[in-house]
Amino acid sequence: MDRRSAVKSVLVAGTGMLAAGLVTQAEATETPVPRVVYHLSDLDKVTFVLGNLRNHIDGMGGPDKVQLAVVVHGPPLRAFRTDSGNDDVRDKVAGLMKEGVAFHACIHTMEGMKLTLAGLLPGFAVAEKGGVVKLAELQGQGWLYLRP
Repeated sequence: MDRRSAVKSVLVAGTGMLAAGLVTQAEATETPVPRVVYHLSDLDKVTFVLGNLRNHIDGMGGPDKVQLAVVVHGPPLRAFRTDSGNDDVRDKVAGLMKEGVAFHACIHTMEGMKLTLAGLLPGFAVAEKGGVVKLAELQGQGWLYLRP
């Protein structure tokens, strides 16, 4: 290899490394929106968790600054029934859903309680493989896990 070819190779390699560095730097300046899943399996914590969700959104600076989900299984699913008569829970859930919070109900709990999706507050999704599987799937996708 002569001197000109060697210089050319170094310049080409340097330009490629510089371009790669710029892409990496640009990617590093983009802050991804945090994704957090709340695990709700205690009936006495329903109101507490709904308050945590509200505080989480507010603390992050609004619903566009964080992506939240709730996976509900076991006894607390009763609080989210359409016939529960708890207007406070109904109103809080509706408000949180409008801000993008996703609510998932465990299929096994639904079957045990003989509930259908129509029997839950509007906007719920079914965790078809179960609540704990849904939690594991979301964690595998990089979601942070909270169990208040």
